[in-house]
Amino acid sequence: MAFSFWLSRLRSSSKSIFSNLRASKFNTEATHSRTLIASSNNTSSRARNPFLPFSTSLLPLTLVVSAGSLAIQSQTSPSLCDSSALDSGGLSIGGKGKYRAICKDNMTMDYEERYFHGKPQNSFHKAVNIPDIVVFPRSEEEVSEIVKCCDKHKVPIVPYGGATSIEGHTLSPNGGVCIDMSLMKSVKALNIEDMDVVVQPGIGWMELNEYLEPYGLFFPLDPGPGATIGGMCATRCSGSLAVRYGTMRDNVINLKVVLANGDVVKTASRARKSAAGYDLTRLIIGSEGTLGVITEVTLRLQKIPQHSVVAMCNFPTIKDAADVAIATMLSGIQVSRVELLDEVQVRAVNLANEKNLPELPTLMFEFIGTEAYSREQTLIVQKIVSEHNGSDFIFAEDPEAKKELWKIRKEALWACFAMEPSFEAMISDVCVPLSSLAELISRSKKELDASPLVCTVIAHAGDGNFHTVILFDPSKEDHRREAERLNHFMVHTALSMEGTCTGEHGIGTGKMKYLEKELGLEALKTMKKIKVALDPNNIMNPGKLIPPHICF
Repeated sequence: MAFSFWLSRLRSSSKSIFSNLRASKFNTEATHSRTLIASSNNTSSRARNPFLPFSTSLLPLTLVVSAGSLAIQSQTSPSLCDSSALDSGGLSIGGKGKYRAICKDNMTMDYEERYFHGKPQNSFHKAVNIPDIVVFPRSEEEVSEIVKCCDKHKVPIVPYGGATSIEGHTLSPNGGVCIDMSLMKSVKALNIEDMDVVVQPGIGWMELNEYLEPYGLFFPLDPGPGATIGGMCATRCSGSLAVRYGTMRDNVINLKVVLANGDVVKTASRARKSAAGYDLTRLIIGSEGTLGVITEVTLRLQKIPQHSVVAMCNFPTIKDAADVAIATMLSGIQVSRVELLDEVQVRAVNLANEKNLPELPTLMFEFIGTEAYSREQTLIVQKIVSEHNGSDFIFAEDPEAKKELWKIRKEALWACFAMEPSFEAMISDVCVPLSSLAELISRSKKELDASPLVCTVIAHAGDGNFHTVILFDPSKEDHRREAERLNHFMVHTALSMEGTCTGEHGIGTGKMKYLEKELGLEALKTMKKIKVALDPNNIMNPGKLIPPHICF
């Protein structure tokens, strides 16, 4: 009876406001991007073959670079490929004709396309520049040739995946070449008996799982929709299933990487474990494009669970909810997901989807295994919930009902814009040892609630990873300063608890200022030595991850 009541609430809307919000906010940019890629000054030839082999365009690129047209600029300098520069013919490379010859191959110098690639799609970080050229390689060999050319002429490179990163990873502060990996999205080999798959970096995790489903396998990491495998490796991402299956570093067997000099390195064998040499795979995972461009990934796969149960419950305070998450993990139950939403986030879900959920701190669980085991886990957690002031414990086993419940969490971020449709979001994450999670959330929540800005809390509560979404008016400087203050408070609170400034979003440009406090100067000097050894010309995603003041 209780579940039927909740499910009727969840299904109360025949028309989702969320869908309209997301469509109005993002479809214009996405459509514009697709149009730009498909268009050309020579429409007929571009329509037949939008991206010709890169070998036909490598020489023109070399001419461009050798003439100094892509020299590294300061952060305040405009891109050298602005339309005014092209039209003037003032650059010493033979006028705009050669630019057009380059752009109609598998690269573009179109301003709006470069602006799209240079402007963060899901980040509050400002773009001070845009790339000079966007290239779309189709193979590892093409990536290697592009990188060799850039290294020779000291041209900065920004690898580009699904553009879902939060902390400014794809910004191009020095212009240069943006390497868009979207055309390299093949599944190269599926080893069913070994439960692994070899893929190119441009494939999305959702596309990959669609491919794997008929074989009864899946890749267990689930960050935001649109994330690609290459970008997931670069940022060392995780997601809601990390509490069960680990993060990206635990699920990658080996990589192929193009280093800054164009050399191609395979980081390990396909064996599930190895004690052979330095762990180059883990060195590259989380390096955010600063050491090389990932061109191939071998992933560990899992069997699709035989049975699953999704459960949800409410609490009077967010500390009660966090305490239950900790108690559940300490009980030894191997849950696959433990997600926490505060009452503000639930209110956003209600507004976005015309639902009528209780606007209270909420925990969501997923249990997997055999039917009997999943139900046993559910009953144990239900007892834990009842001992910590929990209420309205419901669970679902029907596939459609589970999908409807889990949709609440999956759409949480975009639902926030229902509260302030014209605002931007500062999204930040930290992570602490599990025993400190309740205190971290309680202290942060107190500060967030006292702020004039609308702030929501979302947490992967099973592994101590805590997110906040802070909505602010980008036209008001006091809003941005307040958002930065809240982010700063949350990070320093986490660091004071032996935590980290980021659990899964990465460093990019946004979290560099916290690294020295978290890791210490000597650790950063060691990172810098590795960077200089592998990328002496500092062309690989410059200005990211390692603070600029670090030297040795």
